[in-house]
Amino acid sequence: MEWILGLVCLLLIVAAVVGYGVSVYNGLVRARNAYKNAFAQIDVQLKRRHDLIPNLVETAKGYMKHERETLDAVIQARNSAVTAQASAAANPGDPAAMQNLAASENVLSQTLGRLFALSEAYPDLKANQNMMQLSEELTSTENKVAFARQAYNDAVMAYNNKREAFPGNVVAGPMGFAPAALLEATEGPEERKAPEVKF
Repeated sequence: MEWILGLVCLLLIVAAVVGYGVSVYNGLVRARNAYKNAFAQIDVQLKRRHDLIPNLVETAKGYMKHERETLDAVIQARNSAVTAQASAAANPGDPAAMQNLAASENVLSQTLGRLFALSEAYPDLKANQNMMQLSEELTSTENKVAFARQAYNDAVMAYNNKREAFPGNVVAGPMGFAPAALLEATEGPEERKAPEVKF
């Protein structure tokens, strides 16, 4: 009779350990899904940003005929950012994809900044209703990207904390829970200012 009681106790202990392991695993899955969902919100806002840029360039083209190089640079930077966005969306949290996305978005912001600086020399362009509306939408979208980036980084931090802390670290490695990378700005402190849009 004692051996049955011992076996029951052993089975209860094994069941508790397995149940706890399943709970830790499920927590890691929820945390991973949370940061992927947070990245999806960034993805939506970046798509909106990228969709606005060709219209902005088309509007500026009519006024800035002698600034072709700048307009082409904006389109090239936009296309590079779209490619980086697609790569990051395919694997949110991947360090190389996140770094590439941050770098390409930084280049895009810089080229847009040059476009807006040049547009100051064209009063008719500054007064164009379509240009003012597009600039306002772009500014609003950039703010939404910043908020979505913060939410994503918070979710990545929560996931990485679960993954690295005990007992998550015991489950994470063997179960394939790789570390996720933050989406950080790649520029220096002076360049971290949002592009100023004035019309």
